[in-house]
Amino acid sequence: MTGKIKKTHRVEIIADECKGCGRCINACPKKVLEMGTVFNFMGTTYAVYKGSGCIGCGGCFYACPEPGAISVIEISEDDNEVQQ
Repeated sequence: MTGKIKKTHRVEIIADECKGCGRCINACPKKVLEMGTVFNFMGTTYAVYKGSGCIGCGGCFYACPEPGAISVIEISEDDNEVQQ
């Protein structure tokens, strides 16, 4: 009997690529992103992942105008193998 593989997701944001526009925050249906309080090298605050709740929809990824700033990572719980 095979069990269903439960997959979770997380968001990784490269702080120095983020311009702080907030588009990813607005696009997230689960509201798991927020504007941080630390400044990046450009002197702007940047979006951060709250740590849980991502459903892997990719809304943040597609809303971001900066290529490569956001990655949505899929995590398979059966073997904890990270897939991108």
